[in-house]
Amino acid sequence: MNHSSDSVLESIAEYVERDFQDQRRVLSFDEYLSMFRQQPARHCRDAAAYLLDMIHHYGTEVLDTPLGPKTRYKLFDQPFLPKPEAEAACLIGQEDVQERIVGYLENFRREGRPNRVLLMHGPNGSAKSTMAACLMGGLEDYSLLDEGALYRFHWVFPKKASVKGAIGFGGEQRRSKSDLSSFAYLPDEELETRLVVEVRDHPLFLLPRAPRLKLIEACLPAGAAVPRWITHGSLCQKNQQIFTALLNSYSGSLREVLRHVRVERYFISRRYRVGAVTLGPELSVDASERQVTADRNWGALPASLQGLSLYDASGELVDAAGGVLELSDLLKRPIDAFKYLQITAETGQVSLGSQNLEVNCVMLASGNELHLSAFREHPEFESFRGRFELITAPYLRDFRQEQALYDQQVARRLSAYVAPHSTELAARFAILTRLRKPEHEHYQEQLRPLVQAISAWQKMGAYAGELTDLEVKGEKVPLRQATIEMGAEWAESHHYEGMMGVSARVMRTVLFSAAQNTHYGYLSPFGVLTELDRLCEKGRDYAFLNMEPQAGGYHDHKAFRKQLRTWLIDTFEDELRQASGLVDESRYEELLGRYVSHVSASVKGEKLRNPMTGALDPPDEGLMGEVERLLAVGSNVAEARAVLMGRIAAWAIDNPGKKIALSPIYREKLNQIRSAVFNERRAALGQLCEKIMVQEEQAGSPGDIAVTETLKQLNERFGYSPRAARDIAAQLWTERYRAPRP
Repeated sequence: MNHSSDSVLESIAEYVERDFQDQRRVLSFDEYLSMFRQQPARHCRDAAAYLLDMIHHYGTEVLDTPLGPKTRYKLFDQPFLPKPEAEAACLIGQEDVQERIVGYLENFRREGRPNRVLLMHGPNGSAKSTMAACLMGGLEDYSLLDEGALYRFHWVFPKKASVKGAIGFGGEQRRSKSDLSSFAYLPDEELETRLVVEVRDHPLFLLPRAPRLKLIEACLPAGAAVPRWITHGSLCQKNQQIFTALLNSYSGSLREVLRHVRVERYFISRRYRVGAVTLGPELSVDASERQVTADRNWGALPASLQGLSLYDASGELVDAAGGVLELSDLLKRPIDAFKYLQITAETGQVSLGSQNLEVNCVMLASGNELHLSAFREHPEFESFRGRFELITAPYLRDFRQEQALYDQQVARRLSAYVAPHSTELAARFAILTRLRKPEHEHYQEQLRPLVQAISAWQKMGAYAGELTDLEVKGEKVPLRQATIEMGAEWAESHHYEGMMGVSARVMRTVLFSAAQNTHYGYLSPFGVLTELDRLCEKGRDYAFLNMEPQAGGYHDHKAFRKQLRTWLIDTFEDELRQASGLVDESRYEELLGRYVSHVSASVKGEKLRNPMTGALDPPDEGLMGEVERLLAVGSNVAEARAVLMGRIAAWAIDNPGKKIALSPIYREKLNQIRSAVFNERRAALGQLCEKIMVQEEQAGSPGDIAVTETLKQLNERFGYSPRAARDIAAQLWTERYRAPRP
C-alpha cells in the first residue's frame, strides 16, 4: 500500500515539475527578452488588448434571431468549465451587450489604452454581474494558456558565496550562458534576500524608453498597434529606486543590474484578486501606498539600497492590473467617491503621495436606471459623460431565453419533479410585462399597419420566432422586418424596451414558491399561475403592476394571466390529442401537401399523374373542397387559392435553393386543419380526460389500455408524470368538457 502511495505521489510530483517547466514560470531577463522577440504581439498587450484577445480566443457564432443576425461570443458560454458548471455560470442572451463591450475594447486598442469607464446600466437583475463574472472567468482560464502568458518581475540578491558558484536548479543541469549571467535561478538557500514588488510592471519597463521603442518596432510588423502602456510606461517608485541605485552601484552597467531580475509568470485569479477584482458599492475604489519598513531582509541588501525610501502601492487599481476592475453598483456611491475616475481614465494614472501610478486595467462599472437617472441630473454629469461609455443592459425579451434561465437557475436546483410548461409559463409572463406598445409613427409607411395591429401576446411570439406573420385586414403579412425594427425601436432611448417589467430574480422566487405548493407536491404550471396571482396582488410593490394598460393588452397583467391560462389549456389539449392517437398527426401535412399540389395544378391548368393508375387526371375538386371546408375558406375560393400559391412563391424568393417545406409556410393552415378535424372528435377526447382522472385516482387497478398508452405517450413525448397528467387532465375536463366550451 505504501509503495503504491509512493508511486502515485511520485507520478504527481513529476507532473507538477513538468508543468512548471512547460509553463516557463521563472526566467532570467535574457530569456524573457528572447521569448519576447519570438512572440512580440503576445507580450505587447495592455489590459484592454489582452481582454479583447481573450474574448476572440474562444471564438464566435452568428445567431439568426427574430431580431436579426446577432454575434455571440462563445466566452460567455464559459466553454472551459465542466458542463454543469458552465451551464450555471454562462450568460444567456444579451448578444447586443456583448457586441457593445467588444466594440469599445476595439476602440481602446485603436486609441492605445482604455481611456473610458464602461458603465453597464439596466434594471436590477439584467445579468450585468454575470457579464463581468464571465469576463473574469475567461481571463483566469486564458492566463493558464501559452497564448495568455503574463509576466512580472522581482529583484533577487545572492549571498556573496553564491556569486562564483553554480547557478540554477540542479547545478550543472541548469548551466547555460543566460543562467550564468543571471541570479534568476538561484535557489532560496543561495539568496540573501528577494524583494517582491506588488505593482506588476512590465519587464520591458527595465529598458530605457528609446531603445525599448526601437526593439518593439524591430520585432513587430510595420503599423502594428502598440498600447501606450507598453511604449510610454515606466517603473513604479519602488522599482525605479532599486533600478537607479543598482545602476549607480554598477557604474551604469545595465547588464549587471538585470542579473538581479527574476521574471516570473503570474495568473489571473478572482479568489486572490490578481487581475480580476470586484468592488461593491460599500467600498471606496482607490490605490494607496505605505513606506516599506526596515526588517532583517533590508539589512542583507547591498549598502547602495539600504538608505532608500521605498513605497509599496496597494488597492483595487493595483490588484486589478492587467485585467478587469468591476465597479459594482458604482452609482450608489456619492459622486465624490468616484470623481478621481475622470482623471484616471483620461491620463491612465492615479496620483499617490510619492508617484503617479500607471493604471493598466479595464474598468467595467454597473448601475441601475434609478441611480443613472439621478446621475444625469447632477450638474457634473456632462464632465463625467465624456469619460464613461454607457452600455444598455435590458431585461431579456425572448421567452425562450428567459425559460432557459429559469431552467438553469430553478428547475435544475429543485429536488421535486418539474412539470412541462412550468418555467415556460413563468417566462412568458415575464416577457409580457416588459414589452412596450409600438409607436407606429416611428416606422416606414408599409410597416405601420403591422405595428398598429400587433398585440402584446403577438409581439412576444414575434420576438421568439413563434409568430412569423400577422393577419391585417384579412391578409397574412410577413413579420420579419417589422420584428427587427420593433426590437430596435427604443434602443437609443432612456426609456428603452426591457427597462420595465418583472425581474428574473422575482420570477425565481415565484417558481420556488410554486414548487412548495402542497396541493400539487411538485412544480406545476397551475401552481405557477397561483403564485402569479399572489404576486400581482402586491400592486404597489412593483412598478410594472402600476402601469396603465394600453390597447393591444400592453401592461395588462390581469389579461396576461388569462391569456396564459388559455394558452396552457390549449397546449395540453393539443399534446393530449397527439398522445391519444385519435388522429394520425402525419396525415395533416400529407393532406395539406396533396391539397397544395392539386391547387397548383388547378391554377396552372395542368393535370396530375395518378400514383395508382399512372394516368394524368385533372385536379381533384372533391379533395380541394374538403380541405377548404376544414380551412373555412368560404365562397371566394379562387382568391384563397391565389393567396396560397403566392405564399409559396414568396418563401422561395426568401429562401433560394432550399427545398420547399410546408410546415413553416403554412403553419397556421396546418393548425386550422388539425383543429377542424379535432373538433369532430372532441367528445372522445373529453371521455379520455375523465378516464385519466379516474384511473390515476384508482392507482393499482388494471386500468383502461387506451389510457395506459396515452399516459405512456404523454410521458415519453412531453415529460408528464402520471400525477401531472391527471392534474392537468382534470383541469382540461373542468374548463373545456364538463360544460359547453365558451
